[in-house]
Amino acid sequence: MGLIRRIARARLAARVIRRLRRAGVTGARYHSRAFEIRFTAAGDVEPTILQLEPLLVRRAKRRELDDFVGGLLRTPGMPAEWQEAAPLLRPVLRGAAPGAPLRRPTLPFLSEFVVVDQPDTMTYVTPAQFLDWHVSADLIFATARSNLSGAVLRGVASGPTVVRFVDDGDAYWTSHLLLANWLAGLAEQVGGTPVAFAPERGTLLVAADGSDHLPGLFAQAEEFYLSSARGLTPMAYVSDDQGCTVPYSAPPGHPLHSLVQRAERVLAIGEYARQAENSTLPLAPLRLTGSAADGWRTRAVWATDAPALLPEADEVQLGDRVLAWSALLPHLSVAEELSPARWHGKGWPERP
Repeated sequence: MGLIRRIARARLAARVIRRLRRAGVTGARYHSRAFEIRFTAAGDVEPTILQLEPLLVRRAKRRELDDFVGGLLRTPGMPAEWQEAAPLLRPVLRGAAPGAPLRRPTLPFLSEFVVVDQPDTMTYVTPAQFLDWHVSADLIFATARSNLSGAVLRGVASGPTVVRFVDDGDAYWTSHLLLANWLAGLAEQVGGTPVAFAPERGTLLVAADGSDHLPGLFAQAEEFYLSSARGLTPMAYVSDDQGCTVPYSAPPGHPLHSLVQRAERVLAIGEYARQAENSTLPLAPLRLTGSAADGWRTRAVWATDAPALLPEADEVQLGDRVLAWSALLPHLSVAEELSPARWHGKGWPERP
């Protein structure tokens, strides 16, 4: 991103925050990577997330910003009644989310969350929200999924092809991976068994298994994932026999084994790094090591001079020694309430 664009984004964020503060909102924070502002409206528990890109695109003027902020504050982020909230619910696939929203694990390092989708903001639903709405958490998740369009593509591919879904802000394409049988239903459109990539929140790529497109899509997905402020996952996904989305499998000897192995580890490193950015705990870093020829591995670096919580890894470096995770695990205990999970040494600082 160029310097001029970064300055324009920062200036817009500052203008919106000033207007929020004038309206009595405290604690509004700008998150530059995601280009969004988070604040907690009066009466809400979880933060409201304001996407700034639409304002930048239409070059909002002072009066429009005042009206925009005023509208946000007149319309609370969380409807008080279930009947009002139900049509606004949408499922989202994320590695992490601000605060402590309602979630359920669905894929490695990814969980399903529910948001209240309004024209300019979205607010994550909290675990306590179903008590206020007098409904179950299962009903909240089911209602959110039912609100997706479940878009059906027309036409039949003459050969293996790539279908690109680019989100306009309302389609929730990556969330469609949560719908049973939706991915499998694209077989005719891509010319074979569908394989999906969701490298960032607004992009979904689908190609046929076994096609010449797949190696390039792994590389493209990793590039998108690492460079996007809204990175989601570099991994590939398919449908299982029940129509549920699962990670693409490529055992040793498969032509895509190295690419699948690398994507799995890049995602793990990215999610542990995201966790570390938002934590005050001492957390050991996770790195990528190996090669396509020798195999890709994750390596946690455990410093000898200070305690730190370990991420799950293929191997752990302690000083000049490198131990397999399986060898170290009997000497570890899991830390509570961390996602993704981390471990600490039993009887610290003595370690094997």
